[in-house]
Amino acid sequence: MTENAPIISTGLNHSFGTGEARKQAIWDVDVSIARGSLTVLMGPSGSGKTTLLTLLGCLREVQDGSVRLLGAELRGSDEAQMVMLRRRLGFIFQAHNLHESLTASQNVLMGLQVHGAGNARMQLEATHHMLEIVGLSDRMNYLPGSLSGGQKQRVAVARALVSNPQIVFADEPTAALDKESGLNVVAMLKALGQTRQTTTVMVTHDNRILELADRIITMEDGRIVNDAET
Repeated sequence: MTENAPIISTGLNHSFGTGEARKQAIWDVDVSIARGSLTVLMGPSGSGKTTLLTLLGCLREVQDGSVRLLGAELRGSDEAQMVMLRRRLGFIFQAHNLHESLTASQNVLMGLQVHGAGNARMQLEATHHMLEIVGLSDRMNYLPGSLSGGQKQRVAVARALVSNPQIVFADEPTAALDKESGLNVVAMLKALGQTRQTTTVMVTHDNRILELADRIITMEDGRIVNDAET
């Protein structure tokens, strides 16, 4: 494993429930993910893909084993440390999780305001630029209720990327998108890896985007069963 990789897990195990209801979801996962790469996690439903993603992205407490994220050990970290780390990350989920009372522009702006980066004018310019990149320059002042499912997801993508995160964790980001829009989103993440060294880890069932991946990790029953660079 590369010691300076932005994501490193060793001996990672995770279980849900207690007592007789306890079920292990992740088994002894060792993985190192290179800076600037686009890594895809694949496998059938219940294989542990999303659980692994949330463990690597400090959205779930590490129970057993080690996860080093951007040089910080997650196991045993307190909530304040986790919050500081999350501010260096971007998250894209299948559910867009937009605030229905805010416009597209205001939703994306929130992605900058939580980081406190730049003044108000700089934040607004960055917001508009990112919405233009995802093809929503004519929908900036629309509320989510006036947007299609695909447009809402593109707003969510813009919100995740507007702060220029070091790592993007994406769970089924193309599920609500048509083929062209889905490929465009993944191509954007790929380009960020090449130009800004942004690292992306993505869970997907979408075979259409595999040709853009630098690496495909396949999981079954909580274990990595195949790990191949493309």
